[in-house]
Amino acid sequence: MGNCHTVGPNEALVVSGGCCGSDYKQYVFGGWAWAWWCISDTQRISLEIMTLQPRCEDVETAEGVALTVTGVAQVKIMTEKELLAVACEQFLGKNVQDIKNVVLQTLEGHLRSILGTLTVEQIYQDRDQFAKLVREVAAPDVGRMGIEILSFTIKDVYDKVDYLSSLGKTQTAVVQRDADIGVAEAERDAGIREAECKKEMLDVKFMADTKIADSKRAFELQKSAFSEEVNIKTAEAQLAYELQGAREQQKIRQEEIEIEVVQRKKQIAVEAQEILRTDKELIATVRRPAEAEAHRIQQIAEGEKVKQVLLAQAEAEKIRKIGEAEAAVIEAMGKAEAERMKLKAEAYQKYGDAAKMALVLEALPQIAAKISAPLAKVDEIVVLSGDNSKVTSEVNRLLAELPASVHALTGVDLSKIPLIKNATGAQV
Repeated sequence: MGNCHTVGPNEALVVSGGCCGSDYKQYVFGGWAWAWWCISDTQRISLEIMTLQPRCEDVETAEGVALTVTGVAQVKIMTEKELLAVACEQFLGKNVQDIKNVVLQTLEGHLRSILGTLTVEQIYQDRDQFAKLVREVAAPDVGRMGIEILSFTIKDVYDKVDYLSSLGKTQTAVVQRDADIGVAEAERDAGIREAECKKEMLDVKFMADTKIADSKRAFELQKSAFSEEVNIKTAEAQLAYELQGAREQQKIRQEEIEIEVVQRKKQIAVEAQEILRTDKELIATVRRPAEAEAHRIQQIAEGEKVKQVLLAQAEAEKIRKIGEAEAAVIEAMGKAEAERMKLKAEAYQKYGDAAKMALVLEALPQIAAKISAPLAKVDEIVVLSGDNSKVTSEVNRLLAELPASVHALTGVDLSKIPLIKNATGAQV
């Protein structure tokens, strides 16, 4: 009996041996295979990618410059049946590290041989071409081992005598110079181009603004034309509407007037009937009674007139009689007063100055009363004087001035009139 063996896609299964000393070998990857007990042998080999880093130190180039080069290679065992059989013959039973060492030594040998045929500039400046050359030279040798070079690149190149750095400085200076020149030219070209672009931009902007202004002007003109047309149509529609409304209002007013005329005619007829009725009612209720009342009042007025005339005549007669009586009284009083004044004048004429003096003396108390009337309102009079004799002298002075005052008031000189004895015998 035997077993069924499976294998993944990342490794290959080799079944060898068989009945009757058979040398048949079966190569399977990503599948399964049957193996007999005791008479069949099964082995596995990895098909995964192996990463190698070939390194060549101090290898002289075609110019005799010692360089150290490090590369990176990706290799794997090929899956074609013939090439897989070759790889199994050479590496079956070995581990992955042993396979890497064999392939690494092969790549380093080819890398060293190729370095001796190139210059430093070729190696440093064109690494892709250098790697391609190594891959093309080494591929046939590792292919005969059933190994495929998937990729090969140069990782690092340097030297111990600063050849590359010197070359780099020169190249750097040249590159820097060219870069400065290129920057200056680029800035110059950029400035020129910027100015041209600004000019083009301004031209385009001016043209765009002009077109916008033209479009706006055309739009405004078109809009004005549309607005004018709309306004005209609106005005016409409004006028037509107002005219139609006026016509309708006129018709309505005419009908209302006709209705009012009919109503007015009816009202006039009613008012005429009402006037006739009112007239008859007034004749019956007002005019006839008024005429009767007017006749009565006229009769009363005539009687009152006669009465007033009679009363006026009586009052006039009364006033005439009273006037005649009062006139007689006044006449009698006037005659009596005239007689009294005549007698008084004759007495004054008889007595002469003495009579005048008597009149003055009779009038003096009245004059003194009038003069002293304001003093009646005074409660107390205080005469300020430190000498009693002076008060006396003041009183004597006032008395001495009295005849002059009387003469000024009445025209009578008291100093020229002789003393008159009164009825008691005293001198005055």
